[in-house]
Amino acid sequence: MSGRAVAPASRRSGVRWQRALVAAAVFPLAAALISPVAAQAAPAVSAPAQTAPVHTAPVLDGVKVTKVEWITARRVALWVHSPAMNEDIQVQIYVGRDWNIDPAKTYPQLLMLDGLRARDDVNGWTLETNIEEFFADKNVNVVLPVGGESSFYTNWNEPDNGHNYQWETFLTRELPPILENDWRSTNVRGVAGLSMGGTAAMMLAERHPDMFNFVGSYSGILNTTSLGMPQALQFAMQDAGQFNSQKMWGAPSDPRWAEQDPLLHVDKLQGKSIYISSGNGFAGPYDQVGGIPGISTNIAGMGLEILSRLTSQNFASALAREGIPANVVYRPSGTHSWPYWQFELHQSWPQIAQALGVNTEPVNCAPNGAIGGLVAGSGWMGDCVTPEYAVPGGVAQDYTNGRAFWSGATGANLVSGLIGGRYQQSGGPGGFLGLPTSSELPTLENVGRFNTFQHGAVYWSPPTGAHSISGDIQRAWNDLGWEHLNGLGFPLDEPITTPNGQGQSQVFERGILFQKNGADAYEVRGLILDKYKELGYEASVLGFPQTSELDAVGGKFNRFDKGNLYWSPASGAWSVLNGSVMDAWAAKGYEGGELGFPISDQRIEGTAVVQDFQHGQVGVGD
Repeated sequence: MSGRAVAPASRRSGVRWQRALVAAAVFPLAAALISPVAAQAAPAVSAPAQTAPVHTAPVLDGVKVTKVEWITARRVALWVHSPAMNEDIQVQIYVGRDWNIDPAKTYPQLLMLDGLRARDDVNGWTLETNIEEFFADKNVNVVLPVGGESSFYTNWNEPDNGHNYQWETFLTRELPPILENDWRSTNVRGVAGLSMGGTAAMMLAERHPDMFNFVGSYSGILNTTSLGMPQALQFAMQDAGQFNSQKMWGAPSDPRWAEQDPLLHVDKLQGKSIYISSGNGFAGPYDQVGGIPGISTNIAGMGLEILSRLTSQNFASALAREGIPANVVYRPSGTHSWPYWQFELHQSWPQIAQALGVNTEPVNCAPNGAIGGLVAGSGWMGDCVTPEYAVPGGVAQDYTNGRAFWSGATGANLVSGLIGGRYQQSGGPGGFLGLPTSSELPTLENVGRFNTFQHGAVYWSPPTGAHSISGDIQRAWNDLGWEHLNGLGFPLDEPITTPNGQGQSQVFERGILFQKNGADAYEVRGLILDKYKELGYEASVLGFPQTSELDAVGGKFNRFDKGNLYWSPASGAWSVLNGSVMDAWAAKGYEGGELGFPISDQRIEGTAVVQDFQHGQVGVGD
């Protein structure tokens, strides 16, 4: 469906390092990294049962949520101000399965870390895998930090490339109280990641052993100080965003490199549920084979996976020497790429669930009645994940790809994707929109989608996103032509209360609707809107609009509380205030008379009020 949250185009790898890394770093490292027992995996074990609640980080001064945006009904983005980094960090959460059915329920956390080329708009797990669908039926809050390219999710010694990375502080001290106090998360946690994120997951679990019950590394680089490794990391970080590893931990001789090396601190993982996986670098089921059998076209991914295998083997051997059990999975093939990491996430889930105390028994939720028939006919809602449950005015049922609602007054309707996220943000059935009165429909020009609700609608298009519209503003928007080309277009944001508290406004693609309290809503658009903005909108000398745009003789105008704004191609847009100048101009026939359109705003000259017009001037006073 067009209104669903669709991931952008795929990235071929979380860390697309260059071929030179393979030749210059990986193969010479092999001899140095492999010990006589390195090829032996640590024994696989079942995950331990859930432990008692663990330490909760104290709330730090200055940490606050600055913005919340529901993307879908199960995926929410928070912007959390980090005093350590002095910026707002986006964190997305896939909330637990029963989030809607049981508002009092809390959930363990699974922190999922991205790769070296982490983007600033969305976590790679969302971009590259089916993580949203996979966790739709699981009662865990999946936490995905956004950003942190080349950061290794650690605290850096110095700022670099416009970032003051202090990720360890953010993830272990600043973020946890937000999740536990406001987002129904318990302090039972797991952490996992791919490549750079796998390295960081082990670092964080070792450095904060009281925080995590489970730790997982999918193709992580689990040794950072052996011969050639600092240089290999520097090469990779320079390639991924022009970052300097010496600003992260100093020169390779700096003690911080040893402090952060997962291999050197495996004893800190005692008692944890550990999952480690890697391929062997040769082409596997998710690779495209080149001209040589077993050789993938993903050359850099081959070298990186060999490096991951070598460091993972040494890491597993170190665990075994400490008597620490781990589930170590050495795939017989596969390169450093997302399809394998998605596979490993699925494979490791039973262990994660046991470590976090998540019940994996299937839910008896077979759809029936009007909801069941509608979902079956849709072909895209996926499986049910909850039974039907009561909501204000009706019932609902959650599915992999959306929610279904029914009431005697509205019938059965489906809400999904980005429209579903906006509906969730509005309060859902208990909010101002009420229950849906339609499933998702195409707009008339087929450039977007919308759902209608008892008290409004939510419209979506690719460039504008999903936004609600209701009340008098919606009625005015309908009268002006909806989203059509001759209308105001799609909403660009939610309605807001005007700064003076005397009304509301909502921005659309081709104008703004203003509504004064107790009055109708009216549009202002084009160059008249630009002039209105210049003057200060409704807080200006004009006040609120009293009409939408009207035809003038050769131009356009809007009436306002205290005057009018006029526009013509020859004159531009100018105000004429109610009072003596307006009266004198009216006596001359307004814009159709001998003076024509205004070409200035009114001004004071001495004791007179003066305004210029196309064919003359009006001056009133001494």
